[in-house]
Amino acid sequence: MSGTTSTNEENKPPLNGRRAIPPNYSNDEENEVPEMEAFGLIPRGFNPRDYLRVVDIYMFKEPHEINKQEHHTDKYYNPRLIVRRGQAFQIQIDFNRPYKPETDQFWLEFLMGRYPQQNKGTYIPITVGNVLKPGQWGAKIIHRENNSIRLSIMSSTTCIIGKFRLYVAVLTPFGILRTRRNSATDTYILFNPWCQLDAVYLDDEKERQEYVLNDVGIVFHGSVEDVKSRSWSYGQFEENVLDACLFLMDKAELELSGRGNPIKICRVASAVINSRDDDGVIAGSWNNSYDSGVAPSAWTGSVDILLEYYSSKQPVRYGQCWVFAGVFNTFLRCLGIPARLITNYSSAHDNNANLRLDFFLDDEGKVDTKLTKDSVWNYHCWNEAWMTRPDLPVGFGGWQVVDGTPQETSDGMYRCGPASVQAIKHGHVCFQFDAPFVYAEVNGDIFYTRMEKNGTQVVENIDTTRIGQLIVTKEVGGDGMMDITEDYKFREGSDEERLALETAVMYGVKKQSIQDTTYQPQTDVDMDFQAQKVVLGNDFKVTITFRNKSRNSYTATTYFSGNIVFYTGVTKSEFKKHSFSAKLEPSSSSSFDIVIKSSEYMSDLLEQASFHFFVTARINETGKILAVQKAIMLEIPALRIKTRGELVAGKEASVIVEFTNPLKQTLENITLRLEGPGVLRTIKKQFGRIPMNSTLTWEVKFIPMRPGLRKLIASLNSDALRHVYGELNVQIQKP
Repeated sequence: MSGTTSTNEENKPPLNGRRAIPPNYSNDEENEVPEMEAFGLIPRGFNPRDYLRVVDIYMFKEPHEINKQEHHTDKYYNPRLIVRRGQAFQIQIDFNRPYKPETDQFWLEFLMGRYPQQNKGTYIPITVGNVLKPGQWGAKIIHRENNSIRLSIMSSTTCIIGKFRLYVAVLTPFGILRTRRNSATDTYILFNPWCQLDAVYLDDEKERQEYVLNDVGIVFHGSVEDVKSRSWSYGQFEENVLDACLFLMDKAELELSGRGNPIKICRVASAVINSRDDDGVIAGSWNNSYDSGVAPSAWTGSVDILLEYYSSKQPVRYGQCWVFAGVFNTFLRCLGIPARLITNYSSAHDNNANLRLDFFLDDEGKVDTKLTKDSVWNYHCWNEAWMTRPDLPVGFGGWQVVDGTPQETSDGMYRCGPASVQAIKHGHVCFQFDAPFVYAEVNGDIFYTRMEKNGTQVVENIDTTRIGQLIVTKEVGGDGMMDITEDYKFREGSDEERLALETAVMYGVKKQSIQDTTYQPQTDVDMDFQAQKVVLGNDFKVTITFRNKSRNSYTATTYFSGNIVFYTGVTKSEFKKHSFSAKLEPSSSSSFDIVIKSSEYMSDLLEQASFHFFVTARINETGKILAVQKAIMLEIPALRIKTRGELVAGKEASVIVEFTNPLKQTLENITLRLEGPGVLRTIKKQFGRIPMNSTLTWEVKFIPMRPGLRKLIASLNSDALRHVYGELNVQIQKP
């Protein structure tokens, strides 16, 4: 056999010495199931038609029928049966004659993948019994009429998530007769947050409606001083999205037998959502140039991204943190894992899980951007998924942080989580996965460190409150913001917070201790910094205020630096420098204004339109340094959306999107996107230019598909201006 192989051999996957069958990674692949499985030689007179034979199987799979209604799956645009595990569903089997329980014997078979095995949960034979046990596979007859029987089938609460093939097998004296392969009877089984025995059980119906069934959400962005929000279309029920989500698990090579476990699914998904090291869904780009792709700010939802990836199998360009989190949220909700999108304001970055971010100052007290490698993101988005954690001690189930944005490697891949929020709050960062990293993202301290000429570092100031000072998500049942900072940390300065920190340090979070001798801050002078609301293209002013609480007169040499930054806190350019000497009278406050003209910042503006200001002041009499930094967002004008005519499901209507160019320049290369889950698929339109002060109007005709309250979401993207959004709630009437 040395030089030749038969074609039959070539088609077999390579075996290895450890397993008798190849790994079973694909939900799509199938094996051939024989329609007649003979027990031995078949006698000449045998005619299968003499025995009980299945004529038809009815799945009750329409959105208005019992299964999809009771299993909360009626919103999926998918013609197949979709049910949730651990809950009974019904099918009807029509035979060629009445079924006789005394003599006839039949059973059901659910199969998944190419190598179905009973011990792996990929081959599930179900015999008909008299009683259904909660949480275990079983079937019982609930109705018999003429040649038909109706079955109630219970699935296991630990069953694999995915698409099963269904066969009905009938026993005859000479062999097993099976139904033919019929894709119309394929059955999707999903997680079940309504079932108490499921690992993702959530006990509050309002929360289930929000975290599983809501197909639009809100992304909070901007900065802690200036919170902004925009809508995102998750679209987990749209056509082909469920298949695309199952494909992600195939792509991540998660064994089929592991797909009943939400911990495993979250861990592999956090790696496959980004394209680093596994050609996953989204390629990240943070450099403000998005040639041959879509700017992250232009996406209005997850559906286009998932469907493009499902068809091309190539990473979709481009994403930033909220895009990774939006797509991850769609994936989780689609499979039935309760999930929400989180924003952490002033998020510590590249932190190697140490709790210190160093900002280096030069001799004069100005921030040295060349030496400073750490950055504080204005905001960072991740997800929380709800599940039990049987792999951890009691008390660490519930919300788990998962993050698909590629930041640091974990076990050799770019992924993060699931990490228990409760463990992060209490400093128990020894529990898997990646808890020290998340703890540092929300708990770091900023050290302002001066480099002496001889290379020693002198800590001049420590800001313990800036990092992770606000953590939010969308409220349940509304578009408002819910502050969940207290889920992640105790109140700053409380005894519990100290204890949590000591616990985290004990479990290996690195914290540099400061010898009291080297760091003695100036405690009798406070410095603060305020900025007016800033409208894009206008001048604005910032105010620096000192409060001298002592009986001494001081003078403060003050440096002000205004930078245009990526939302990741990385500086693109410094557009404003200003220094002055401030006289601080005893027991009084003094304020100093600095005016910033639009001409100073417009040319270098980046898409997230955010400024980062550093103010450092040296008290000349004591040599001590005060430092403060803030991120300011520009007010970007919104798109206006309105509808014309009445909105009735199945009838044509039109929507109008308008935008007025506020800049003192012409906008070029404009792309508009419009979408609304259950209302219309994403539509794109290019425009060449909009002169200053001109208004662009775009009218789209569409036929809304579903009655109910829905949302339209639009974005505008151009060379000079990005992150322009608009949205409109619309009530679609029944026909």
